[in-house]
Amino acid sequence: MSSNPSDRQPRFDTLLVANRGEIACRVMATARAMGLKTVAVYSDADEGARHVREADEAIRIGPAPARESYLDVDKVIAAARRSGAGAIHPGYGFLSENEAFVSACEDAGIVFVGPPASSIKAMGDKSAAKARMMDAGVPLVPGYHGDDQDDDLLKREADAIGYPVLLKASAGGGGKGMRVVENADEFQAALDGCRRESRAAFNDDRMLIEKYLTQPRHVEVQVFCDSHGGGVYLFERDCSVQRRHQKVLEEAPAPGMTLELRQAMGEAAVRAAQEIGYVGAGTVEFLLDASPGQDGSFYFMEMNTRLQVEHPVTEMITGQDLVEWQLRVAMGERLPLSQDELTINGHSFEARLYAEDADQDFLPATGLLSHFSLDLEGASLDPARVRLDSGVESGDMVSMHYDPMLAKLITHGPDRASALATLNRALAALDVRGVVTNRGFLQRLATHPDFQAANLDTRFIERHEDSLFASRGLDQDSLASAALVALHQLSRECESDSPWDRHDGFRLNGPRQIRIALCDPREALDAEPASLALVEGRHGASDDAWQLSISGANRDEVQQVSASLTDLPGDAVAITLDGHRRRLQARLVGEGKERNEIVLSSPEGEVRLYWRRIDAIDHGQHEVESTLTAPMHGTVVALLVAPGAAVAKGDALMVMEAMKMEHTLTAPADGAVASFHFAAGDTVGQGDVLLEFDAGASSTEAQSETQPETEQKESR
Repeated sequence: MSSNPSDRQPRFDTLLVANRGEIACRVMATARAMGLKTVAVYSDADEGARHVREADEAIRIGPAPARESYLDVDKVIAAARRSGAGAIHPGYGFLSENEAFVSACEDAGIVFVGPPASSIKAMGDKSAAKARMMDAGVPLVPGYHGDDQDDDLLKREADAIGYPVLLKASAGGGGKGMRVVENADEFQAALDGCRRESRAAFNDDRMLIEKYLTQPRHVEVQVFCDSHGGGVYLFERDCSVQRRHQKVLEEAPAPGMTLELRQAMGEAAVRAAQEIGYVGAGTVEFLLDASPGQDGSFYFMEMNTRLQVEHPVTEMITGQDLVEWQLRVAMGERLPLSQDELTINGHSFEARLYAEDADQDFLPATGLLSHFSLDLEGASLDPARVRLDSGVESGDMVSMHYDPMLAKLITHGPDRASALATLNRALAALDVRGVVTNRGFLQRLATHPDFQAANLDTRFIERHEDSLFASRGLDQDSLASAALVALHQLSRECESDSPWDRHDGFRLNGPRQIRIALCDPREALDAEPASLALVEGRHGASDDAWQLSISGANRDEVQQVSASLTDLPGDAVAITLDGHRRRLQARLVGEGKERNEIVLSSPEGEVRLYWRRIDAIDHGQHEVESTLTAPMHGTVVALLVAPGAAVAKGDALMVMEAMKMEHTLTAPADGAVASFHFAAGDTVGQGDVLLEFDAGASSTEAQSETQPETEQKESR
């Protein structure tokens, strides 16, 4: 590492991080290790957030909406001046790729930890970037990148390229303003949706069109350049597993790469960066054609002129701190290592933990994180092999205003198989309560046979939808294990010193026995849950020994199981069923004493079961819903039908937006919307009644019923 004073600009001693969440915490950790003072900025929604708590100083910059706080250039610059910060690190997202912000930092005499404004401008306009890459000899996917944005022209270009095509926001990133169009009939609707998202996210609705490769892999190269003309690549990452064009699982190095392909892709990435005078950390993204019979052709997709979310996997295989590299380059130093000095050590995975419900079309979730921890001890994991980059802690609120990513779980091993095995164990050890997350879905991905075999492409989730979202059957071992956890909990409960207040099945002059019911949590309120199983537990010779009788859940006969449970460190338990001992992570989830959901996690996956004492089963009847409620907190974007208009089951009724993504709500049955309770632009909370729906009603019937209310709303 260079220490020549002539290689340096004046050192700054205070760093402001113009971001939030896990990346703000991540950047500040390295800054503190380098002896720098750290400054956080925050909105009203983040007043008590982790990045605020960890900073040496924190400055409020506005209300919750990002445009009035984190995206307000003047406020961020004012905060830097107020704190005396000599440099600003933008993290990723928000202002990280905003050329006007870079210029504002320069005008204020503040170092921007990132590339010059000219580089951001060159790659920010994706159409212009494609033209420059063509001039630099970087291979491109066939497409249209022109300035003429007439809808009819774009349609003709798409027709000429041939479907499927990918519509992409010219100024975009992160999957916003992006749609795959399978045929000509879908083009206009997809274009309208892309333009709407792009305007909301980037204040720019220009589009580009590319040929959509049917079986591509998403492989990106980490590049670094300094202000002295140096440039290197820190190898590649495979980011093929995505949902809605946003990455879910990443790994480094990319499996199946030859030395020749790695070098060709890396050198093309450095060439692309140097073509635009790049300085700092950047990522050049390629599509690698994984279709049968292809020879490893790759095509430039875009360059992200910032640090990437998935940078930790590169750090794990290279042993380098990329944030430290960023800060040293920003101080005018040369790159710490040359290309020949960089090597790959082992393999690494990153799983993105989102506050979202994977089983409900990945709808974002909000609320209070009642518990958030990684039980390394219970899972017998080596802390040197596992890393958790998080922006939250137990007791934090998950807001509707920002991206739903909570944390990144990163693992390392000497090879792909061992790193993946560690990831599966670590996912099982991750305990998140209070907010729905995609943890279980991540386990299903990581244990999928095709993922384990590295049969990857960007349609992985789509191709394996049936298996990834299939309900896991309630086998006897799962029922017995869950019942044992519930029985163990009841055995430890006692409301007073009186033996009559014990919950362990104590009976005077009789056997100690407890009867409970188990079912799929999604059926917990059903009058007759299809998955219902009844378990009777009788104490055996010792307090931890039980004889279980299991009936129901499509069983023709009662199954007898000898069982015992032993507490292990952390959340781990040892469950023995008929002499077969297994180690699991076992948790009871719920509020207060009503912890009626059991979560069993292992490297093979997750099982969730709802349980109650047998006399507490609710046999209430369901009523047909005549209303449609908000599946998450968000904003109403558009009402797509008029009250009283006849609709068919599945027709789009309204569009909501939350956490920078649009969600379309559809008709639950044939009928008509009687009335809407909200208008476009209104903010709604999760569970709010959005509209009244008349199943089976004709348009005439619905209109006559709703006319008075409609007139009343118009008069307000």
